Amino acid sequence: MRHTVRFHLYADDKQAYASGRVSDVDNIRRRLSECASDIAAWCASRRLQLNSAKTEVIWFGSHANLSKLTTCDLSVTVNNDISPVHSVHDLGVRYTRRRTQHEAACQQCSKDLLLSSSPSTPGSRRAGYDVTVRLVLAVVMSRIDYCNAVLAGLPAATIEPLVCVQKSAARLVLQLGPRDHVTSALQQLH
Repeated sequence: MRHTVRFHLYADDKQAYASGRVSDVDNIRRRLSECASDIAAWCASRRLQLNSAKTEVIWFGSHANLSKLTTCDLSVTVNNDISPVHSVHDLGVRYTRRRTQHEAACQQCSKDLLLSSSPSTPGSRRAGYDVTVRLVLAVVMSRIDYCNAVLAGLPAATIEPLVCVQKSAARLVLQLGPRDHVTSALQQLH
């Protein structure tokens, strides 16, 4: 709290984060560095060691804002300087500077649905309902459901790609056209 840095704790994993404007980068770096130093001192006072080799720093933002930071020193000091990375894993979820795991999952699911909806050879028949349902559940819905708790509270615009994938999956399973209403189909398929 002293450094006005927010944090998450999970077992022996700690994440500290701060947000602000591009003009506040130096202040944010200083606050994060001071917070990390205090954590390292607390650990040392209890004969523990903060592993700076496993410490990562990532900066999130829009493409425009991140491009403004290219000339800035974005490292955070924890015993030594920690340079920013382009992606991190947090309890099985991968985050990149501009793309989250659910965005990557949506992209892959869209490709899978496209492949599933088109016959592999001309004149081929489409798989039956049961096979299509199993395929969609195994390949598409498992990707969407993976770590979906991290999506709680996000704006509707962030969730919309997931909704589009669900609608496409319902259209595939029930053989609906692109202009058919899908709300009742989503309810029917749960």
